[in-house]
Amino acid sequence: MADLNRIKVVLVEKKRTNKWLAQQLGKDPATVSKWCTNVSQPDLLTLNKIANTLDVDVRELITKSKE
Repeated sequence: MADLNRIKVVLVEKKRTNKWLAQQLGKDPATVSKWCTNVSQPDLLTLNKIANTLDVDVRELITKSKE
């Protein structure tokens, strides 16, 4: 399975943890972990909330499909 999101990378860049993000979003830490490992993907509304929480453009959270 291809990596579809960059949530884990952005968390590292922002010096934040999965647990912190889960608390900010009111989500289970296991859910955030699945997003970070690309086992599952957040819906678009949640992706926007993640971007706002991390203070990044939502496009920074999505892996490019073409160069």
